[in-house]
Amino acid sequence: MHVTPLRLIFMGTPDFAVPSLQAIVDASLPVEVVQVVTAPDRPRRKKNAEAEPTPVKSLALQLGLPVLEVEDVKDPGFAEAVRRLQPDVIVVAAFRILPPAVYGAARLGAFNLHASLLPAYRGAAPINHALIEGERESGVTTFFLQRQVDTGNIILKKSTPINSMENATQLAGRLSQIGAEAVVETLRLIAEGTVEVSAQDESLVSKAPKLTRENTRIDWNQSAEDLHNFIRGLAMRPTAWTTLGGKNFKIFQSAPAPAMPATSCGKPGTMLIEGGRLYASGTDGWIEILSLQLEGKRPMDAGEFLRGFRAESGTILGG
Repeated sequence: MHVTPLRLIFMGTPDFAVPSLQAIVDASLPVEVVQVVTAPDRPRRKKNAEAEPTPVKSLALQLGLPVLEVEDVKDPGFAEAVRRLQPDVIVVAAFRILPPAVYGAARLGAFNLHASLLPAYRGAAPINHALIEGERESGVTTFFLQRQVDTGNIILKKSTPINSMENATQLAGRLSQIGAEAVVETLRLIAEGTVEVSAQDESLVSKAPKLTRENTRIDWNQSAEDLHNFIRGLAMRPTAWTTLGGKNFKIFQSAPAPAMPATSCGKPGTMLIEGGRLYASGTDGWIEILSLQLEGKRPMDAGEFLRGFRAESGTILGG
């Protein structure tokens, strides 16, 4: 019996969304990707650099899929373009907040892949905030879009443990693969007409707001464990930062330092150099700083930094 494929629009921009698009194309699903929507080409790393396609656009072109670049998702012209395609399903993975005029055009619904176990960590930076809060488990959720962001009915969840040394970049890479599996499974349920949704429990909501210059600055008045979680929760980008000698000082990687000598922590943020290693104090102990970048310098490990910089024990970071 001939089955007409579901017409699917995929919307996404960064690396996190790439495995999901690839998985849809590779899976034996009764779907046809009629459009890939992404952000416009622009310089990705350095100012004044040549404009580059988004990771999703690059993959779509490799796969021979039609691409639509959208600057303003609220533009009525975008909603009209989506309606003209007559989509059965819209899949959203790390894209933008869509207006009802867009996601409402999908006959069988539009769903989003979110990088947390909703309703935990609603917002723009769920992976980062889960690590900052010291969570031991993370995961992904697919849910149908509705007007309020990240509040729609849940289709399915997939969970995974978090390693105590895992950083945000590493976890994002793992969740992108787990998320691709969730997207394919969700599409299969929709195609079969067997979706069963559940409402989110509002009593369990936590927030994951956008990362800014201010909320990525290290507050040294925290426990050593919280400092370590904060640093790995922001690595490798946008990166936790402090100051040293009036210059910005990024910290990419740290480690708990439980076997420190019986040295008083002193004021939080105090540096200690011992045995060619660099430490900094919290309110109850020390962390070891493993890799960093001082303003005007390239990223380096702590050993290289100590060989080239006149750092002294007792210097206060962030002062």
